[in-house]
Amino acid sequence: MKRFLLLLLSCGVLLHESALAQSLTLDKPTAKSLNKVKPKDIKAHVKYLADDRLLGRQPGTPGYQMAVDYVVDHYKKAGVEPAGENGTYLQLVRLRKSFIGKDAALSVLDAQGNEMKLTDGKEFSIYPHAEEQQVSINAPLVFAGYGISAPDLGYDDYAGIDVTGKIVVVLRGAPASFPSTVSAYSRDMMTVLQTAADKGAVGVVVATANPKGRVPNLQRGTYSVMDANGKVAVSRNYVSEKIKVLANIDAKTFHQLLQGAALDTAQVVPGLKKGTTASAPLGYTLRASYNSTYQDFESQNVIGKITGSDPQLKNEYVVHSAHLDHVGIGAPVNGDSIYNGAHDNASGVASVLEIAKIYSRLPEKPKRSVLFVMVTAEEMGLLGSAYFARYPTVPVQSIVADINTDMPTIIAPLLSVVGLGANHSTLENEVAAAAQHLGLAVEEDPEPEQMRFIRSDQYSFVTQGIPALHIKYGNKTKDGQNNLNKQVEAWRAVHYHKPQDGFENGTFDFDAGKKYVQLNFLISYQVANNPQRPTWKPGDFFGTRFVQ
Repeated sequence: MKRFLLLLLSCGVLLHESALAQSLTLDKPTAKSLNKVKPKDIKAHVKYLADDRLLGRQPGTPGYQMAVDYVVDHYKKAGVEPAGENGTYLQLVRLRKSFIGKDAALSVLDAQGNEMKLTDGKEFSIYPHAEEQQVSINAPLVFAGYGISAPDLGYDDYAGIDVTGKIVVVLRGAPASFPSTVSAYSRDMMTVLQTAADKGAVGVVVATANPKGRVPNLQRGTYSVMDANGKVAVSRNYVSEKIKVLANIDAKTFHQLLQGAALDTAQVVPGLKKGTTASAPLGYTLRASYNSTYQDFESQNVIGKITGSDPQLKNEYVVHSAHLDHVGIGAPVNGDSIYNGAHDNASGVASVLEIAKIYSRLPEKPKRSVLFVMVTAEEMGLLGSAYFARYPTVPVQSIVADINTDMPTIIAPLLSVVGLGANHSTLENEVAAAAQHLGLAVEEDPEPEQMRFIRSDQYSFVTQGIPALHIKYGNKTKDGQNNLNKQVEAWRAVHYHKPQDGFENGTFDFDAGKKYVQLNFLISYQVANNPQRPTWKPGDFFGTRFVQ
């Protein structure tokens, strides 16, 4: 036992109470490089990327290109190697904006052939199709609860019903018993659509049970990534060619459809939340027809590399990701129409640029290589990261982990953190050790209802079977109130996705930014040097569903 403890200590590992936890010991060059992170450098990156000249960094615009050029320039200055396509720092991302035609029609027919025509924009809305310009469909309707099939969790909306060639009607949600990250995955539209397609459905109708709820306005269009042949490579709206229609209906229509199966909305909705399924054929047929038009444009992911030092492990990669885009120019708020995205996500890009500099200063690089991936079109549905994760510029099996940086919200001292997603894999160990080294507490997600685990780019890597995480602020505060989430909530109400998220007159704590950079570096640095690649925890929900 004594020999075993000595071996653990020599590897930088310590025993703490009943758990085995890592303890970090940095060599002098690494500690020196880590300490060279300067808040003023983070501030300079944010100031440039959030400048009005970049016009909100919307993909496909000159402002986004300025951001791309800025990142490439800083990669070159830091000695970060190109890791994009054809020896460049860039990966081409072909984006398509799809629009629904004004002649979209949707109606419901009962068993006697009586037709109930619904009003577009009030009682229904239809998503445009990213590939087929004209679609007409006529198929029976089946209620499929939340559209979840998870028999391993004791819940399956598809048990006992046949949806082959039919259109499923679903509510957005998950049983209350589901853990927050599992619930977020289950209600994600990509999951709902893929499950429906796998079960043989040809369409999905998303209903609301809230009488005050409105169908979404889709006139502004939806986004997809296309391949070189004009086929969908990534879409959050059409994940399978089997799905011909994705529509929304209002509460009144939903209530009427349930009556066709002798189902009572007042019983069905709370029952689903408690885990009681109510799936059944509805006795109605849906008839839909619509046209789609397209605007195609190009954007880029920006990818750099620090090559590892180990002859074998240098062919494996730890990824640092951050989204470079924001939403561009929009509706004026208090006279300002440029959505600069200083916190969202110029601060995240600044963090990854400074992490790259830490690595570039190391005289001896880590064993594994490190990729720095600035992705496009996050604000359009995680499209740039989804494209990179599916079609990376290195072999996908060689990517061992993703550490994502999105809107660290550096508005107050960083005293504690949340490792979103880390609890699903052995990355939890690296987070704990890095936080301990910096004197930070690690907390549970204070806002699980925000579903942040699936709302940022780390999720794109998770769905490819790659362990991933996203470091967010914890609740710890200097005054002991430990309610930082309330301060952030107030900040978000004024700034989030508004022109007020700018550099001038913005709220920043760049010392917190420095600690955030150091923390994320220490996490990846451990992974890059550990002979064992990260793994999902045994039996983990995501590890069993996604295989790399």
